Amino acid sequence: MFSQVLRHEPADARKGTVRALLVLLAAATLLLTPWSAPTASAHGSVADPVSRNYGCLQRWGDDFQNPAMEQEDPMCWQAWQHDTNAMWNWNGLYREGTGGDFQRYIPDNQLCSAGQTENGRYNALDNPGPWQTTQVDSTFTVDLYDQAQHGADYLEIYVTKQGYDAENDALDWDDLELIERTGSYEPSEHYTAEVSAPGRSGHHVVYTIWKASHADQIYFICSDVTF
Repeated sequence: MFSQVLRHEPADARKGTVRALLVLLAAATLLLTPWSAPTASAHGSVADPVSRNYGCLQRWGDDFQNPAMEQEDPMCWQAWQHDTNAMWNWNGLYREGTGGDFQRYIPDNQLCSAGQTENGRYNALDNPGPWQTTQVDSTFTVDLYDQAQHGADYLEIYVTKQGYDAENDALDWDDLELIERTGSYEPSEHYTAEVSAPGRSGHHVVYTIWKASHADQIYFICSDVTF
């Protein structure tokens, strides 16, 4: 039908008709395509105890403009206000090129953003405060979800020392105690490690470092827990 209409029009009018048809087709495509939040296509994060930004996505991803979040989940609220992509890209919080010298590239007070990686996308995760926590015992399991199944050269799992004030003190390297360094994992969706952190109570931070096997990508992940 379109070709019959175009064949009987002058050249200038034909061009205008083509443009109009293209606009209509584009509009129809937008109407027929359901909207969905953008997500990263690879990588991963700690699923249990859930990381700060992945937890915010799980709780608020379908309702992230709800003003009730400011009162019900204030740390997630400030993270969404800072950069929504910190949640949509929950699985991309990594740095490259550290050569294993983490403290050189990730200064104190910037551990949860991996040294303000990705042009500061994750900076709000560094802010101390009443982050929602996962209840754990002194012995618990860390479950890292590798969405892209990269494999792991190792996991290093740290827990803050007793006396650390998670709600008022941004995380420093000296706040942490290394409690587990694993071996390698074959590519899979989940890598788990049983860990023990006795002598702790209250709100703490679990800091997981994941060296992905496919490239020089090292992930730095903060999870909040209550012992």
